[in-house]
Amino acid sequence: MKKLRIGVLGLGEGRSVISAVEASEYWELGAICDLNEELCRERIREFNLGIGYLTSYEEMLKDDSLDVIGIYTPDQLHAKHIIMALEAGKHVICTKPLMVDLTMAQPLLDAQKKAGKHVFIGQSSRYFEAAMRQRRDYENGENGQLVTVEAAYVSDSRWFLERSWSHEEGFSWMYNFLNHAVDLAVWYLPHVEEVYGVGVTSANSASRGVMAPDALKFLLKDRSGICASVNGAYAVPALGTPTEHYISCTLRGTMGASKADCPFDYTHHFSKLGKHVDTTFENYEHLRPYYYRFEGDTHHAGEYQNYYEYFARCIEDGTTPLPDLKEGIRTIAVMEAMNRCLRSGQVEKVQPVLDEYGLVL
Repeated sequence: MKKLRIGVLGLGEGRSVISAVEASEYWELGAICDLNEELCRERIREFNLGIGYLTSYEEMLKDDSLDVIGIYTPDQLHAKHIIMALEAGKHVICTKPLMVDLTMAQPLLDAQKKAGKHVFIGQSSRYFEAAMRQRRDYENGENGQLVTVEAAYVSDSRWFLERSWSHEEGFSWMYNFLNHAVDLAVWYLPHVEEVYGVGVTSANSASRGVMAPDALKFLLKDRSGICASVNGAYAVPALGTPTEHYISCTLRGTMGASKADCPFDYTHHFSKLGKHVDTTFENYEHLRPYYYRFEGDTHHAGEYQNYYEYFARCIEDGTTPLPDLKEGIRTIAVMEAMNRCLRSGQVEKVQPVLDEYGLVL
């Protein structure tokens, strides 16, 4: 297949994208762009790139050789940058979350319809090895009929409280962190209708003037009545592996249960009715060099390569890469209902959120 040529906007998280693209047979790096010129130079040196750099997004979008723009800028800029790329006739891959509220949802849908291009949301947690193995078994029917889902993202992220952006208006542990667990839940329950939950702001956050709830527990119910639990805690100590993986997803079905502890542990028990089969534990630690390519196990670039190659195969096959724009918007609507629940203390429905913004998905 013909390689897709990409321009990368935002070279902090975009570091993993460069690594993924450079290692992939599906992609060619066409341009890199960041407002921080020194960061641009650093990436050129780090990867020994044979291209220059840009500090103007508008200039990068003028490059007719680029097929795709990868957007890795601050969350509140995603919608604006996606629309600009679509208006320039580019496909888009955008890191999660798609946006921080729904005010730009309809303009995004309108821009995509006019451009006729794909917008793919890079929900990286779907692309760790354990999560992919679990999904493959689920799609092959190993779990039987799904009964419940348990998703969690727990990390000791007290260091985040020392960063200036955690003190900016609108900062949310939900959008910046719990988003991973929410996405895993709605991956398996794409029609969530109701949410209920609670949130606690710990003294660790409050003492630094960050009043966003940092310990969160929710139940999400889909239209068939199946529920998912979504849990997170971010400003208190975590137990750490092997006791507590930072991201996990458990599926319980009529014929089997499976648990993906990201990145590399996968446990499952699949059996026919009335027949016990021992639980199987799989570990993919040997793949660590593929997933973690930088010092200190940071910037898990293997996930990015997995979803970039998935996107490329979808383009080649003429299929829609998921999560697409509509799925991404619906996930934000679920999270907005969760936010409303924190304020009201009541069960909140997702449809009124969509109705309020005039969204038909």
